[in-house]
Amino acid sequence: MIHQTAIVQAGAQLGENVAVGPYSIIGEHVEIGDNTIVGPHVVISGRTRIGCENRIFQFCSLGEVPQDKKYAGEPTCLEIGDRNTIREFCSFNLGTALDAGVTRVGDDNWIMAYVHIAHDCQVGNRTVFANNAQLAGHVHIDDWAILGGYTGVHQFCRVGAHTMTAVGTVVLQDIPPFVMAAGNTASPFGINAEGLKRRGFSAEALLALKRAYRTLYKSGLMLDEARAKLAQEVVAHPEIQPLIDFLAVSKRGIIR
Repeated sequence: MIHQTAIVQAGAQLGENVAVGPYSIIGEHVEIGDNTIVGPHVVISGRTRIGCENRIFQFCSLGEVPQDKKYAGEPTCLEIGDRNTIREFCSFNLGTALDAGVTRVGDDNWIMAYVHIAHDCQVGNRTVFANNAQLAGHVHIDDWAILGGYTGVHQFCRVGAHTMTAVGTVVLQDIPPFVMAAGNTASPFGINAEGLKRRGFSAEALLALKRAYRTLYKSGLMLDEARAKLAQEVVAHPEIQPLIDFLAVSKRGIIR
């Protein structure tokens, strides 16, 4: 399962049925779980832990040092979960000591070609990153988010669950859960209704989320006023609780 031209350094830990393609290099501190397939010309370095049943395509660079001038060789990590698809030419960097010290990618993510995930990013589960989506350092991407091609996310931004960005979106502030965004810079364009339907959200839940969106973006209320109104509405419509929780922790402010 390991091609004769691949280099697996002493100390690397590979699970059962791991395949390593031609000319790939696996570093000494790397751990790879069962049934993961590493394509040709892949470099996996640093303290990188990869789970089970991942598919990593050719020419990826995983676990290389951060593109951060403050990084001084600290023993930081990259962690990748299970059942992820990572297409060609992706680069995921280690974390830094100035944050959690680890860059994380969860489970069941679909990550297309040329995606960059910088130091200390935290990516959830079941996300989709279209070609050339780029994350600066310290970005959080919550579950089920979809980033359109060439989306760029500024450092320290958060993208909420079930969001969707259009091609070429530039994200400089946080995107609340359930919201569609587009533009340079990103603006909100309603609720991701079609995606939510596909994930089993009921018609009643969608209606509640649309009302919450209007409260947040169309009512003319200041943000604190909108949050207070949403806090009243959540009693009857618990579906909007993730939106309230997100607003409570947003640090860069939300897109407007």
